[in-house]
Amino acid sequence: MIEIGHGVQIDEDELVFSASRSSGPGGQNVNKVSTRVTLLLDVRNSPNLSDDQKHRLADRLASRISKDGLLRVVCQQERSQHANRELAVQRLIELLNDAIRPRLRRKKTKTPRRAHEKRLDGKKRRGQIKDLRKKPL
Repeated sequence: MIEIGHGVQIDEDELVFSASRSSGPGGQNVNKVSTRVTLLLDVRNSPNLSDDQKHRLADRLASRISKDGLLRVVCQQERSQHANRELAVQRLIELLNDAIRPRLRRKKTKTPRRAHEKRLDGKKRRGQIKDLRKKPL
């Protein structure tokens, strides 16, 4: 089981890994070895997520979730498949943890009276300076 946070755990059997050749520089290693790791998680059919959490994930990770409900995480940062696999799992944990966390509502606040008075005093002072620049009648 992978601990996500906020009381959510995902079974490792739900994760589907696939490897392919990585892009970019790397010499013969890039041409021969499949080091890029793609991790897929079926969010829509996951038994460990509640309906509320599934809706939250669908809203907040809409650009990463396919029409089939698959969350896709790709990692090709390291030169070894094992390291990229570990990084992909860490990224998945971070994504899910951030998306599942309930957002706090903003508390409405009033401008402090002193700040309001200070702003008005500054405006009055600026107006007086401009009045002093005028030529006398």
